[in-house]
Amino acid sequence: MAVAYIGLGSNLGNRRENLLQAWRRLGENDAVSLLALSGPYRTEPVGMESTNWFMNAVGCIRTTLEPEELLQQLLAIEASLGRKRERAPAPQDRPLDLDLLYWDDRVSNDPRVILPHPEIVRRLFVLVPLAEIGPDVRHPVLQKTSLEMLARCRAEFSGARPESQVRKMSWTKETGEVLP
Repeated sequence: MAVAYIGLGSNLGNRRENLLQAWRRLGENDAVSLLALSGPYRTEPVGMESTNWFMNAVGCIRTTLEPEELLQQLLAIEASLGRKRERAPAPQDRPLDLDLLYWDDRVSNDPRVILPHPEIVRRLFVLVPLAEIGPDVRHPVLQKTSLEMLARCRAEFSGARPESQVRKMSWTKETGEVLP
């Protein structure tokens, strides 16, 4: 069995519920055991123009699925929860986005499944929840832990305020909480 890490994101609809539903559906597959789910994080859109902020999390699973099979499962869950993957010049708002971050220590440049996910090291919205559930998980190419990559990424934001871009939330809506 392999251990895989999945990035979960949503910026349309009930973002928390979208993520929790996706996580539950992933666990319904007999070839998948859910191990850990980070807390949710409110995050600023990155690489796209949108006024809709994201809710992001990272989950850890154990699976007998190969990376390509797991990716197909993730895409099917996205579609079942309303994700329409359309060819567009720029990323679009979406009710759900599931990314395969790691699959054991597999390295692949196959265009169908690139492993590890090529953007991990530049995304606070991935590194913060990843470090929460897997602080010692080591990037198979860079040989850096999640915590080491997070520290480096935060240092790159030293002039900005990274805490405004990634803020820990709760899986249950807090009284008075305002989300854009």
